[in-house]
Amino acid sequence: MEDKRGGRPPSGEDRMLSRMRDWRARHERDLTPDEEDEERPLPDARAIDLVLRVGELMLASGEGTEAVSEAMLSLTVAFNLPRSEVSVTFTTITLSTHPGGDHPPITGERVVRRRSLDYYRVNELHTLVQRSALGLMELEDAAARLEFIRRAPTPYPNWVIVVGFGMIAASAGVMMGGGFVVAAAAFLAAVLGDRTSVFLARRGVAEFYQMAAAAAVAATIGVGVLWVGTQIDHPFQAGAIITGNIMALLPGRPLVASLQDGISGSYVSSAARLLETFFILGAIVSGVGAVAYAAVRLGVPIDLDNLPSAGTSMEPLVLLGAAGIAIAFAVSLAVPARMLATIGLLGVMIWVIYAGMRELFEVPPVVGAVVGAVAVGVVGHWLARRTRRPVLPYLVPSIAPLLPGSLLYRGLLEFTQGTAMTGLLSLVEAVMVGLALGAGVNLGGELVRAFQRGGLAGAGMRGRPAARRTRGGY
Repeated sequence: MEDKRGGRPPSGEDRMLSRMRDWRARHERDLTPDEEDEERPLPDARAIDLVLRVGELMLASGEGTEAVSEAMLSLTVAFNLPRSEVSVTFTTITLSTHPGGDHPPITGERVVRRRSLDYYRVNELHTLVQRSALGLMELEDAAARLEFIRRAPTPYPNWVIVVGFGMIAASAGVMMGGGFVVAAAAFLAAVLGDRTSVFLARRGVAEFYQMAAAAAVAATIGVGVLWVGTQIDHPFQAGAIITGNIMALLPGRPLVASLQDGISGSYVSSAARLLETFFILGAIVSGVGAVAYAAVRLGVPIDLDNLPSAGTSMEPLVLLGAAGIAIAFAVSLAVPARMLATIGLLGVMIWVIYAGMRELFEVPPVVGAVVGAVAVGVVGHWLARRTRRPVLPYLVPSIAPLLPGSLLYRGLLEFTQGTAMTGLLSLVEAVMVGLALGAGVNLGGELVRAFQRGGLAGAGMRGRPAARRTRGGY
């Protein structure tokens, strides 16, 4: 059946999407014994394969565990796979369907061996699921569309994604008042660090050491600019180079996804993603810390009192930097171009709320980060439901302006200069700000879910397993 509206479900059918899981649960719970024993045709193997491959590609492209489970269950309803159960972990996807009668269950599994963040594919896969759930796409058409999505190039050439990664660091340099030279050096450092990690990846080096090497390259360039500034008696804000590159490397996506998985009850995936987050943090700390320690030992003057920070400024240049960080982060994640302007506005919004809270009410950074993240979470989830798109492409880039790059850098320098306790407190505060951002955007989503029905396929309140485990039963 041809959809004349570019793949978006009709506006009046979002309630049907949200109730599909409830219908499935009620239908299978209310089967009579005679109906359970009735001979039924075996499920179509092509449908089982399609559901597994959709789930695999969604998980590999960066979608959260709960959303992958809901999408797969919606497809099992759409393509008549009876009594289906789905299990999604950090790397494994399992689908089991029971034909009924004397037939044994049929179970399939796929393992995600390679992950590449690509929110363009996530968005296209959500559209495929929605159209299939509404009966707008037959099994053969869905399989052909999946193959097209799998083979389709990203909306940006590779060099644009690399430039976007560099622009994260450059925008952070602008945001912290570093000027053109610092922004250019931060861009160069980020690109060289990224190319270093790609070089190591092609030679089979583990990802931890790739990240550590990228951080070390960026820190080395920052220290070099600082040393040159002291030689020519021109004190560049070289710390903004290192801080900007830390922000570019910080694991915003696994942090948000880990808390999202934990809140939704997927504890195994949540623990794995959180461990991934801390391993990435450890790699960044190792790379930057080693260079900072060597710089202090070699006599490069690093003044803790003059480290770059945007503080609570709302000057136009700072707001421009916040928008630039969010948009550049989105480009590096292959977010569709039509969403970039909205993401830039969300980046400005989270900074204005954070800075306003700290300036007007003198709250600590963690509180300001939570309030800003909740606001972005509410708006992002509302936009995702209204446009029927996945929510992570809105949320992950939008929190980037508040990622605690400056706190992390300060803590590392305090460690290298002999004030270990102060450095530990700064690192703990950086971790707390990161967790506050992840928890805040998820809390915003829970508020939207509590007061609004509809949205992506399978997103109904009654159909959510995490709401029924303890006190949420009916």
